[in-house]
Amino acid sequence: MSLLQPPGGPPEESGREPVTPLGSVQHALRVLETVSRHRNGVTEEVLARRAELPADRLDQLLRMLCREGYLTRLEDGSYVVGEALMLLSSGMDRSQALRARLQSTLDELRDTVGAAVYFGRYRDGELESAQVADGPTTPAVNQWVDFRSAAHATALGKCLLSQLDHDRRLDHLSRHRIPRLTSRTITDERLLLTALDRQPSTVPVLDLQEYAVGTVCAAVPVTAGSAVSCLALSLPVAQAHRLRRAAEMLSQRAAPVMLSLAI
Repeated sequence: MSLLQPPGGPPEESGREPVTPLGSVQHALRVLETVSRHRNGVTEEVLARRAELPADRLDQLLRMLCREGYLTRLEDGSYVVGEALMLLSSGMDRSQALRARLQSTLDELRDTVGAAVYFGRYRDGELESAQVADGPTTPAVNQWVDFRSAAHATALGKCLLSQLDHDRRLDHLSRHRIPRLTSRTITDERLLLTALDRQPSTVPVLDLQEYAVGTVCAAVPVTAGSAVSCLALSLPVAQAHRLRRAAEMLSQRAAPVMLSLAI
């Protein structure tokens, strides 16, 4: 199966819509809104009725929300708002709380996919310095050229640029040269823009040794309102056979990151 196939497994059972990360976030926000109205706790049965979600879907969401700290399950089985939600919605040091929450999620993703994981954001006309989760067995790519100056060559950068409209892409490229970093780097602006135009939003963006020889990467968009952001991972080229599956897992587990940005 090609690396360029959309992430995901076999089709859902007939009559059942596949649940995308964005759909998970929308459902999770509905659950959180319902719980927040019940300061003394709300049972799963009441949540299922008021959030209008099937029991199996609600159970998955509740486990995810408790794991991420957005909800707390009391001894009587009811649910209340968790510490992570209170920190993010309090308005006090929100940026610091968001960074800490994202780092915790990235650490978990690193351990799940077995690769260094990155969170990138494009804001005010520039790619912000990426947040990274790596480790002894999952080393991050050597940033021999700052990611902010190499958006044309990295999966993370190309994923962010693909979310911009044509004029904003041109604006970015007018301010940043697109030098050749390896023999595989696209340095023709026309070819780069064409590739970005043709990039499907459901397919991971790839970097097959375009940024650094010996490293392959993949990135998936993280959609939350108007935010332009993404998750990415990197692997040694010797593990390139794992790239497609790792990218699928990254996409499937993007919901907690989207949720943090949406709250």
